[in-house]
Amino acid sequence: MRVQSLTLVAASAALLAPSTFPDAPPAPLPDPARILLPGAPDRAVPLRADRSGVRVGPLPHGPAAPTSPARPDSGTGARAGGERTEGDRPVRAAELLARVRDCEPVSRGRYRSDAGAPADIPVCGTRDAVYWKADLDVDCDGRPGDRCNGRTDPHFTPATAYTESDGRPLDAERLPYVVVPGPSDTWDPGEDDVRGGSLAALVHGDRVRYAVVGDVGPTDLIGEASYAAARSLGIPADPAGGGVASDVTYIVFKDTEVRPIEDTAAAEKAGERLARRFVDGG
Repeated sequence: MRVQSLTLVAASAALLAPSTFPDAPPAPLPDPARILLPGAPDRAVPLRADRSGVRVGPLPHGPAAPTSPARPDSGTGARAGGERTEGDRPVRAAELLARVRDCEPVSRGRYRSDAGAPADIPVCGTRDAVYWKADLDVDCDGRPGDRCNGRTDPHFTPATAYTESDGRPLDAERLPYVVVPGPSDTWDPGEDDVRGGSLAALVHGDRVRYAVVGDVGPTDLIGEASYAAARSLGIPADPAGGGVASDVTYIVFKDTEVRPIEDTAAAEKAGERLARRFVDGG
């Protein structure tokens, strides 16, 4: 658990030479939900009732993938004729890991996983996402609960950098969220269209889970996610001694935002769609 820094400082970012990673096997919406259409930034269409409350910004390289109609055999991964298509099944961990095997750094320097550890973790990027591979320290900050409070976590603070639609701090026990470093000379997440509520995919082992950007951490450390995110990945979530030392991949999709930030169903639905587009290179 790390003590969170909630003050954002303006900074700049620059590119480093490419490197290569090692191989790795509803509350009501506060405003009308909108999806900005690629290639038409001034046009918007209201979301249908069966669409998630997620804003996906204009993408410069083609139209958004069509939304598949609901099927009575939802969850089987098969269409009416019985054939299975690539878009019907969940994105696999191996597909995402293959997509982020190479690294074109967007961070000016590198981060530490923990205080005193070597600074050897770059933030990498593509047109659609930024990503890094690190440990996972458990963030229990936010609304106190049975698992996350001042008794269970020696560094607990009842606040998060971003809040729910009603202004309350996020609930680390229930909301899967990731922590990004505060802006610095190393990297400014805002320059890569990463903000509170941005959609993220987390990969550990053969598990893929979806989350939002929910908190801001120290400017020199990276590799942290909420209690709920750790549990969803099968990682020990004890804030005092849980987490995992390595092998967690964080992928944050640029220019996306879940509204309201606490809508986990919207994050999962849109996260799967964006992950599919990401691994397909579209």
